[in-house]
Amino acid sequence: MITFDASRGSGGGFALRSALVLSLLSGRPMRLTRIRARRISPGLKLQHLRTIELLARACDAHVEGAVPGSQSLFFEPRREAHWEPAIDIDTPGSLTLLLETLLVPLSFSGQVCHPRLAGITHAARSPAFENLAWHWLPLLGRAGYRADATLHSAGFAPKGGGIVHATIQPAAGIVPLQLTRRGALLRVSGHSVLAGLSPSVSERHIRQLERRLGILDAPLCLAPAVVRATVPGTYIVLQAEFEHSQQCLFALGELGKPPEAVANEAADALFAALASSGALDAHSASQLLLPLSVAAGDSHLSSSRISEQMLLAAELTELFLGTTIDIDGRPGE
Repeated sequence: MITFDASRGSGGGFALRSALVLSLLSGRPMRLTRIRARRISPGLKLQHLRTIELLARACDAHVEGAVPGSQSLFFEPRREAHWEPAIDIDTPGSLTLLLETLLVPLSFSGQVCHPRLAGITHAARSPAFENLAWHWLPLLGRAGYRADATLHSAGFAPKGGGIVHATIQPAAGIVPLQLTRRGALLRVSGHSVLAGLSPSVSERHIRQLERRLGILDAPLCLAPAVVRATVPGTYIVLQAEFEHSQQCLFALGELGKPPEAVANEAADALFAALASSGALDAHSASQLLLPLSVAAGDSHLSSSRISEQMLLAAELTELFLGTTIDIDGRPGE
């Protein structure tokens, strides 16, 4: 049995989600301690319990400690995972994080799976739907994973209500990724997205983005877009395309925040990404380690920053699967 202190790294739910998937894939029982111990409201939340319940049902796991507020969890898979072709999940948390969690197990289920997820699609501390659909899934597609996702409606934190439909096909042979150089910037594209707000908001977004990003030596293509949502909201998503890689940046509107401030936040995020030489942003690099651990060969990645989450992902993957992951550098570099 593997015992692990889940308060390490950022102290959030990343260790829990990663360890659950790795336990399911390896068949190894585990005990997590100090789950989210350093958070203001520590322990398991409803969104974590939904994930535990879903994964436990798939592998008939014996589970102890899966109650709200618990900081300890025992999880023991008792059979090879079996999934229904159609999966309907409603989470009070980020459905993009949940879909990232489910991708690898569902890719090796031996059948086409059609998850329908309801919850939060756009929140300040989680990857936006577009980060997943425009960036992460295409990168994994290079490695042999076959998945796509469509946004039916947006769900803004904290109310949620967003709906995403995904299709995950069986993966047949995962190949390594070589993403150490991003090359020259080819173009920047993006959307100012509105739900129930005046088109003038997008006009102000785009006008400010053109002012800020006009100095780039690359084509700039910005357009307004409209999504359905249960409450009004807005966000900006930018995609920087390079010769060998790409990066996706996201800024969320808030009540009382001027459209120009949201545009400046998106522009600042892009300039910060361009100032780094990494082929990937830190979150994407962290989220690629587990999927690439089953590739037939060595992957090589460079990141804009070495994060605590990245080190945690490497340690957990090595612990459960025996994969060797070398990280050259210290956190923050």
